[in-house]
Amino acid sequence: MTRVLIIDDSSLTREFHSHILKDAGFACVTAADGMEGLEKAMAEKFDIVLTDINMQGMDGYEFIRRARQNPDYDEVPIIIISTEAKEGDKQKGFSAGANLYLVKPTDANRIVESMKMLLGTR
Repeated sequence: MTRVLIIDDSSLTREFHSHILKDAGFACVTAADGMEGLEKAMAEKFDIVLTDINMQGMDGYEFIRRARQNPDYDEVPIIIISTEAKEGDKQKGFSAGANLYLVKPTDANRIVESMKMLLGTR
């Protein structure tokens, strides 16, 4: 089963993403900020990561930069799902190492299909 790490400071968003992804057959683990996400990512291997940008402590950009320093995560797909919609925000995300940048609100089908595309299971 494909393992997903979901990082978002909103418990409602974490629950929403977990629900739709579990329904699609993914195993989900959640984290409330970038630091907790990094700790979980270093403790166990995930097949794909969804992260928000704006979080207290370590933001999503910093999480991605640090995760990419670990050889276990240099090719793991990372999707940013954020309310930040400016082109500069997207560029910053791609520069940090994200594979895809989605703007909230994003519907469930788009998230699942994007993940399948990046995982090559579509």
